[in-house]
Amino acid sequence: MRTEWMAHLCGLCLALRADHGQFSRVATNYDGLIISVLVEAQSRRPQDADHADRTDRWRRTAGPCPLRGMRTASVARGEGARLAAAVSLVLASAKVRDHVADGDGVLARRPVAAAARRVAAGWDRAGARTGAELGFDTSVLVEAVDRQQEIETALTRRHAFAGDVADAGSSGSAVGGGGSGASLLLVTEPTETATAAAFAHTAVLAGSAGNQEPLAEAGRLFGRLAHLLDAVEDLTADEEAGAWNPVAVTGADLADVRRLCDDAVHGVRLALRDVDFVDGKLAHILLGHELKRSVDRVFGTTCAHGHGHAHGSGAGPGQHPNQSPWITRDPTGPPPPPRPPSRRRGLVAGCALWSGLCCTGQVCCKNPYEDPWSGEPREGWCHKCADCCDCCNCDCCNCCGGGEGGEGGGDGGCCDGCDCGCDCGC
Repeated sequence: MRTEWMAHLCGLCLALRADHGQFSRVATNYDGLIISVLVEAQSRRPQDADHADRTDRWRRTAGPCPLRGMRTASVARGEGARLAAAVSLVLASAKVRDHVADGDGVLARRPVAAAARRVAAGWDRAGARTGAELGFDTSVLVEAVDRQQEIETALTRRHAFAGDVADAGSSGSAVGGGGSGASLLLVTEPTETATAAAFAHTAVLAGSAGNQEPLAEAGRLFGRLAHLLDAVEDLTADEEAGAWNPVAVTGADLADVRRLCDDAVHGVRLALRDVDFVDGKLAHILLGHELKRSVDRVFGTTCAHGHGHAHGSGAGPGQHPNQSPWITRDPTGPPPPPRPPSRRRGLVAGCALWSGLCCTGQVCCKNPYEDPWSGEPREGWCHKCADCCDCCNCDCCNCCGGGEGGEGGGDGGCCDGCDCGCDCGC
């Protein structure tokens, strides 16, 4: 499975290069490759072709690359990789514009900001051109990004007004519009819309129109989850830098955010059950298991078949009242070391360092390596799927244990119908 995962990651990177030039490869991302995985997982293979012919349709041999230790590899190709490239490029252009608007690093300088805007505009046009060739209208992504900025501005003003009302001794509950949970879902809505459209179009490319509705639902919840996890990961750094963060702005309790994330993971699993996959093993691992691992990692817990989750709404011993009960530390142990000061780099400096990490193979093989923008430790690409099959000799993975949180209820185990022989009961 790790070989397949790397094939899609490298295929996305090479599709960006082929359609949009070398520099566009900086838009390669883990989330984008799921688009390529979904297209291939739904696509019918010609039954009258031999194995080599069927493989050649979806794979090609790529030349040596520093990220693979100068080794050749079989990589994904075709419409799935190109759609993933188009979506990644448009969303990367939105991120560049967001950094420009925030004045991050060297982007606070007008000449650099102007150059970054030109790059973002070029990526928008390039992504739209490739999307049109594949029948996908990328304007839904651009509109979602624009709506995101409007929502953030409105939400900031609304919560600032609510704070003024509270300071005056009045109730500000009416201003909040349904509480922090409702406000968070308002913030994630544009991301949900964009990912739902991208996921649904994979069914169109694969010729499986019946999969559009469940994949749109899976994409919507995937977008919600990605947005929330990104916000939680960046919460401390954003607070130090004074940057906008939905969790901080809405005043949401981390326990509520965790519940939203767990609900999204469960919803994705349910939606995938209605998808007619031809070979959905890798999609099942990425969306049925790795999402749960990501939630556990961000919130500081482990997936040990129900062990390691703290339940309830109250704060645990030694915890701040607003701290998530899932983020636990031993109250008898020493206090955690102080967090080092943030080392956030601007877009240009980060890209320069990213290029160095790529050329030396650290992004692929080092574990962990330092994120070129935030300075946070990141897991090397080659290590992403290294442990997902340790418990059984199959192509599935080892973490569900009978439902969400290990309580034996919920979805009855996310490997139901996995068709891999893994009972997930280890």
